[in-house]
Amino acid sequence: MGEKIMKNGVILAILSSLVFSIMNALVKAVSLSIPSTEVVFFRSIIGTIIIYFMMRHSKVAFSKKGVPMLAVRGVLGALYLLAYFYTISKIPLADASILAHLSPFFAILIAAIFLKEKVSQRVRLLLPLVIAGAILLVKPFNYSTYSIYAFVGILSALFAAGAATSIRYLSKKHHSYEIVFYFLMTATLVSIPLMWNNFVVPTPLELIYLVCIGVVSLLGQIFLTKAFTHDSVIVVEITRYSGIVFNAMWGFLFWTEVPDRLTILGGIFIITACILLSAKQNKMPTAEVKSVKE
Repeated sequence: MGEKIMKNGVILAILSSLVFSIMNALVKAVSLSIPSTEVVFFRSIIGTIIIYFMMRHSKVAFSKKGVPMLAVRGVLGALYLLAYFYTISKIPLADASILAHLSPFFAILIAAIFLKEKVSQRVRLLLPLVIAGAILLVKPFNYSTYSIYAFVGILSALFAAGAATSIRYLSKKHHSYEIVFYFLMTATLVSIPLMWNNFVVPTPLELIYLVCIGVVSLLGQIFLTKAFTHDSVIVVEITRYSGIVFNAMWGFLFWTEVPDRLTILGGIFIITACILLSAKQNKMPTAEVKSVKE
């Protein structure tokens, strides 16, 4: 029975979304007393240690060439983590999750600019729907601090898209473990000066939360990587939108977060556009997609 589950791409994708949503809930819970930059530090340093030993175990050596581009990927990934964890700490989990799912569109636009990939007619037709959804979530016509937090959520999707684009370039010459190592190590280094003046000594319970965030995120990544080895990219990508439901569920159960009508409508716009996009876009080879998702 266990073997069948671990070979079912849809179930693995759902498990991945569930695990990542648990990570998001842990981030939100601990962010009530621990600054988001400090959460990024603990998540990154724990991941760095784990991925380093995974490299040692798999005998993956560090490259002597292409280090500047690896560093760029690391910085983009670090900025994504900082922006995303900050957003989670400030707005409802479902909202942050919806905004993070804008990254596929940003990735296509960035790839068109830097990798000279063509923007399809489908993307051009769906883009207004995505923009409308983002506007409904950010609510610029009703200015408040919430608008600023939501805007940071959009920036997190932009940084994630930039990181994904750089990985598509790097995956041709570097092992995925090395790419992940640079991402986590850079996030660790970037977060140190940002948290320095606001460092809060975690309580034993908070420390458990922080360790769990690092371990759970890696577990979610394993499920996601395996999902791409057992099912098509399209099926896995569409199934991953279940994560928005899981995030909304944790938000409602633990923080009584109930989305308003504009948020629901904006979410429907973005999810619909991204599902339609996934049905045609994303034709990368499986091995390359696995690397991007890490």
